[in-house]
Amino acid sequence: MARHGSVNGTIQAAEAAVWSAPSLSESMSEDDRWNYRMRGETPNQRLDRNFGELLQEVRVAQVGVQALLAFLLAVAFTPRFGLLTVLQRDAYVTSLVLGAGATALLIAPAAFHRVVFRRRLKREMVRACSRLALVGLILMMLSISMAMLLILDVVLDLRIALWLSGGLLCWFSLWWYVLPLRYRWRARPRVVRRH
Repeated sequence: MARHGSVNGTIQAAEAAVWSAPSLSESMSEDDRWNYRMRGETPNQRLDRNFGELLQEVRVAQVGVQALLAFLLAVAFTPRFGLLTVLQRDAYVTSLVLGAGATALLIAPAAFHRVVFRRRLKREMVRACSRLALVGLILMMLSISMAMLLILDVVLDLRIALWLSGGLLCWFSLWWYVLPLRYRWRARPRVVRRH
């Protein structure tokens, strides 16, 4: 076990020496140079960490979208399904299709990795999978909102259902997108000043 650790340490030291060479560090992006100085990670190590973090995020989202999709698939086989209005049935179908689309996009990083495995496409894979996950989360949010519209319309009435499901859509948007984007925009001046 100790031998394995020393081999890894030797490999990391050799990789760090290569990346700290003036010609290579000049060809690195500003983000890669900053990350190397602050974290001690090479660009390849950073990509590995980024992909690992992305997979963790997708695992969290998959649980939610799979539970939602299971619920929606079961609804069609209940006795009350035949009593749904046209609007309720449209909300159901829309939610089901959005949920299936979200499931596909949130599982896509695993398939993408398998297809490009050992092809030295890690940077492209991380970028593409990040976008797939982001769009998958948007579809999941819309699917949840449509499912809530269906349920609230059955339980309450359409007007209240529209208000509550619209409010829920705003609630998800606030925490999933507006807040993180606000922090991202506020951090931009610091990034620019750092150069």
